[in-house]
Amino acid sequence: MNSGGNWRTRYVRRIGVVDAVVVVWAVVGAHLIRFGGESGGGVTAGSFTASYMFLTLLLPCLWWFMLAAWGSRESRVLGSGADEYKRVFASSLWLFGLLAIISYAAQLDLARGYVGIAFPIGVVGLLAGRWILRQHLGLDRTRGGSSSRLLVVGGPGAVAHLIDALRRYPQAGYNPVAAYLPGNAEASNSAAELGVPVAGHEPTVAGIMSAVRNSAADTVAISAGVQLHPMTMRHLGWELAATNIQLIVAPALTDIAGPRIHTQPVAGLPLIHVTTPKLEGGKRVAKRLFDISTSSLMLALLSPAMLLIAIWIKMDSNGPVFFRQERIGILGEPFIMYKFRSMSTDAEERLAELTAQNEGNGILFKLKVDPRVTRAGAFLRKFSLDELPQLLNVLSGSMSLVGPRPPLASEVDAYEEHVRRRLLVKPGLTGLWQVSGRSNLSWQDSVRLDLYYVENWSMAGDFVILFRTARAVLKRDGAY
Repeated sequence: MNSGGNWRTRYVRRIGVVDAVVVVWAVVGAHLIRFGGESGGGVTAGSFTASYMFLTLLLPCLWWFMLAAWGSRESRVLGSGADEYKRVFASSLWLFGLLAIISYAAQLDLARGYVGIAFPIGVVGLLAGRWILRQHLGLDRTRGGSSSRLLVVGGPGAVAHLIDALRRYPQAGYNPVAAYLPGNAEASNSAAELGVPVAGHEPTVAGIMSAVRNSAADTVAISAGVQLHPMTMRHLGWELAATNIQLIVAPALTDIAGPRIHTQPVAGLPLIHVTTPKLEGGKRVAKRLFDISTSSLMLALLSPAMLLIAIWIKMDSNGPVFFRQERIGILGEPFIMYKFRSMSTDAEERLAELTAQNEGNGILFKLKVDPRVTRAGAFLRKFSLDELPQLLNVLSGSMSLVGPRPPLASEVDAYEEHVRRRLLVKPGLTGLWQVSGRSNLSWQDSVRLDLYYVENWSMAGDFVILFRTARAVLKRDGAY
C-alpha cells in the first residue's frame, strides 16, 4: 500500500550517490591542487604522523556520514523548502569546525590550503547537486510522479483550501487523492467541488484507517475544522505509525514562512508560536547597506550598456531617453520612478482608447501587443532592460532591490484595506511578483505574493529572490 515509499527510497539513494561523488571529488581535488601528484607528506603531532593520503581517504567517508547524521537526506526535508540546504551547510561546517578544533587541540600540523580548498568546493558542489536533483524531482512531480498520495482530513472549507493550494504547487510533492470530513455528513461540499472523492464522515479512527486503505494513501493531512476528540487524534497517530503512514498537521495559517513558526510543548500540547519579522534597527540598516553597495556596483558595471541603450532609444524614436512617473512608496509616500522609455511620447494620452482592450489582471493595465511600444521598447521589455534606471531609485533610497511592485496612485486608491500592508516596506526593483509570472499573475496572486513578502521578509529571502530574478529574466515569462 505504501507506494509513496518507493520514490522516496530511490530519491534518497540517488542523493547518497551524488553526495559521495561530490565529497570525493572535493577532497581528492583539494589534495591534487595542494600537493599535485605527491602524497603530500604527513600530518604530525609530536611523534605521531599520519599521511595526507590517509586523510584524503578518511575525510570523504566522515563527510558523507556527517551529512546523513545531520538528517540532510530525510525524506521530509527533500524536494521543497530551504531546510535541506541548511542541513547540508551546517553538517559540513560542523565537520570542518571539529577538524579545526582537533587540529588545534592536538597541535596537528594540518595544511590550511588543503582544508581551505576542500570545504568551499565541497559545499558548493553539494548544494549544486541537491539543487539539480530537486529540479528533476520538481519536473517529475509536475507530471504526476514522485508524490505522496494524500488523504486530507478536516472541515469542508479547510479541506478545499488545502487541496487547492497543493494542486497549485505540485512541486511540493503531495497529490490529494481523497477527502475525509469527520462529523460533516451534511456538508454541501461534494466530490465535484473538492476535486477528490469524499471517503467518509465518521469521526472514528476505524473510519479514517478504512479511508486510507481504500484510497491507497501513504500520507494523512489533518487540516483545520477537524471534529475529532484529542484522544481520537492520539490513537489515529498510533495507528498511522504502525502502518508506516505519514501524518501531517496543517494548521489554519496561510502564507507563513517556516522561520516564523516555533513549536513549544506546554502541558503535553504542541503550541505553535508565530512571530512577525520587523524591518527595523540592524535589519533595516543591513538591507539599506546591501541596497547601496549592490546598486552602486551594478550601475558601475552596467553603465556602458545603459549608455548604448540610451543611444538606441534616441535613434529609434523621438522623445526623451527616460520615462519618469510618480509611484507610491513606503507608507504611502509618493516618489518619481525612472525607467528607460519604451513607448511613444503620447502613450499616456492614448491610454483611454486602449482601456477596453486591457489584458491585465483588473487593476493593472497590460496589453500583450501594445501599439504604443516602440521597436527598441519591445526588446527592452522582453529582457526587463527598461527597468535598469530604477537602480538610481534604489541608490537614492526611494526603492529597494527587493520588495513589492511599486504601485500607481490610482492603484493604491483602489486597494482594499488589507492590501495597504504592501506599503509597509519599500517597493522593489524585483520581488516575488517578478519571479512568479509578472503580467501573467492574477490580481489576487499579485497581492498574495506581495503580502507574503511583507509578512516574511528576511535577507536570505532577498538573496533567493535575486537569484530567481536572473532566471525569470532569461526565461522572459510574463514580460510584455
